[in-house]
Amino acid sequence: MEELIGRIVANVGIDEELARKAVGIILNFLSTAGSEGTVKQMVSAIPGAQELIQEFGSQGDKPGGILGAIGSLTGGSFGAMHTLNQLTDAGLEMGQVHGVAEQVMGYAREQAGDETVDEAIKSIPGLAQFLS
Repeated sequence: MEELIGRIVANVGIDEELARKAVGIILNFLSTAGSEGTVKQMVSAIPGAQELIQEFGSQGDKPGGILGAIGSLTGGSFGAMHTLNQLTDAGLEMGQVHGVAEQVMGYAREQAGDETVDEAIKSIPGLAQFLS
C-alpha cells in the first residue's frame, strides 16, 4: 500500500494522509458497489487494501434513507455520487479525484491483472466512463 500511496503523492500532488484517506474511500466504494467475486479478487490482490477499507469504510458507506434506496435501484449511481462528495469533502479537487482513481486502478491492474480489473469496472455502472 505504501508504494501506491507514494505514487499518488508524487503524481497527484496531495499529502500522504489525504492519499490514504482517498484510497480507503475509493476501495470501500468498489467493495460495496461492484460484483462481489470480481471486486473481492481485485481488492484482495492489493497489499494493505483491506486495512484501509476497514479504516475508512464507515466514511465510504453508501448513503442511507431515500438516497440509498434510489441508489440501489439505479445501479449504484448515487453511491458513486456519494463517494465523489466524500472525496471532495476530504479536500480533493475534481482533477485530483480523477488522478487518485487512475492511480488506484493502475496499481490494481499491476497487482490483480487487466482482466480482473476490467471485470470489476464493468460490474459498477458508469465507472468506466469516469476512468476514461
